[in-house]
Amino acid sequence: MSTAMNFGSKSFKPRPPDKGAFPLDHFGECSAFKERFMECLRDSGYESGACRQRAMAYLECRMERQLMANEPLEKLGFKDLIDEKSEAKPEKL
Repeated sequence: MSTAMNFGSKSFKPRPPDKGAFPLDHFGECSAFKERFMECLRDSGYESGACRQRAMAYLECRMERQLMANEPLEKLGFKDLIDEKSEAKPEKL
C-alpha cells in the first residue's frame, strides 16, 4: 500500500503581521518598562490580566520612542483602563 503525498496542491503564502513590523529596542529605551511587566507576570503566576497597567505603560513607551506605530490605546484593548484613569482624575475648576 503506497500513500501519495501531494504537496503541490496547496501552496503556503506568507502574509505580514496585522500590525506590521516594528523595530526592536536595541538601545534598551523601554527595558525598565519591560522588566516591570515581566516581574509582574512572574509574581502573578503569569496571569496577564493582573499586569495590564504595566503592559499599557510598556506600549506607551514604545510608541513615544517610535519603536512601534502610534495607535490609540483603546484600539489596543486598554479602553477600560483609560476610562478608570479619567474617572480617577479630579476635575479642575
